[in-house]
Amino acid sequence: MPKTDSPLDWGTRYAGRMAGMKASEIRELLKLLDQPDIISFAGGIPDPALFPQEEIANVYAQICGDRKVFDAAFQYSVSEGDAGLRRWIVGYMAKRGVTCDMDNILITCGSQQGLEFLGRMFLSAGDTALVEAPTYLGALQAFSAMEPVYDTLPTGQSNRTVASYRDNAAAAGGTAKFAYLVPDFANPTGRTLSVAEREELLSFARDLDIPVIEDSPYVALRYDGVDVAMIQALDCAATGSIEASRVISLGSFSKVFTPGLRVGWICAPKAVIAKLTLMKQASDLSSSAINQRVIATLAEARFDRQVAQGVEHYRVKRDAMLAALDTHMPKGVQWTKAEGGLFVWVTLPDHLDATALLQDAIEQARVAYVPGHAFFADGSGRNTLRLSFSLPSVQMIEQGIAKLGALVAQAL
Repeated sequence: MPKTDSPLDWGTRYAGRMAGMKASEIRELLKLLDQPDIISFAGGIPDPALFPQEEIANVYAQICGDRKVFDAAFQYSVSEGDAGLRRWIVGYMAKRGVTCDMDNILITCGSQQGLEFLGRMFLSAGDTALVEAPTYLGALQAFSAMEPVYDTLPTGQSNRTVASYRDNAAAAGGTAKFAYLVPDFANPTGRTLSVAEREELLSFARDLDIPVIEDSPYVALRYDGVDVAMIQALDCAATGSIEASRVISLGSFSKVFTPGLRVGWICAPKAVIAKLTLMKQASDLSSSAINQRVIATLAEARFDRQVAQGVEHYRVKRDAMLAALDTHMPKGVQWTKAEGGLFVWVTLPDHLDATALLQDAIEQARVAYVPGHAFFADGSGRNTLRLSFSLPSVQMIEQGIAKLGALVAQAL
């Protein structure tokens, strides 16, 4: 008879792909927010001061006060998403240069769910995902469960040939499946690709014959300069329509309104959306109907105003962080000067390890950040770190960067 007195060894029951799933260093560091004396530059967390509390409460009250609307908002819903919200997104995408219709839009539980769906849809074990170095940690987490290999996307100057990418992918046992990037105010670097760089990327993707996944959660938060055309808009203009485009774009309301409602979207050719809708059905049936109704109402009433408030609010914090870095960081330290978004990317002298320095930063300076190696698929970038200015006050930014600068100077 089988033994029944010993506990199940769960580790032997997991699928092999579970080995590729690792905890997010950012999510772990967010636990420090519960410690009131920690100045945290770790999470790219929207400032709750910007959340439209009264408006959100009023919208929920309106929905709950109308029985017919209430019944629909608290019922199961279609997997594609709320029709009114999708119509609004169609209009928004048109302003961004992408002509589409409702059948080109799928509502997701934040854009993070979109990344997970796209990873599952395109990647088999051994396939290659092309990503920037560094790139968004959440994308690496979403894709890694599918057991891919990673190669570095040629943004900027590169001598790599298209053939070399094909050969590397074949040597790894698969094919190159897509290019993924955050082209506007990137997480983690804050960098924005120029039009020329976007055109070069599209040319590369056409030569390699792969899709491009354009992740744009920060695109509305521009503080300086002028808007740059979306990669999807450039490709639609070149090919004649979204149906002929190879670009899939992801958007989110989290950075403009609030991440708590968990509403994002995917915009893609209809054939892609149809497949993604099947995945949505199998995953969670649909996103929260009431949250979609709330976001749709907020977007119609105050999207531009909300963006303007966010831009004004975060620009002050961005400027405070850049000024503090100029004042307090020792020579040999470099950082990006993002025109928007929520992040500054810091590069320390080569011999310093930002991960090792983090322990002293927390214990001695009571300052937290995200070590840069977490954003590299190969774990490199040990001398880099990401700072977010979105959550702390201007005074806390000045104090925290002063402490961090002193710690770096001591470590040199």
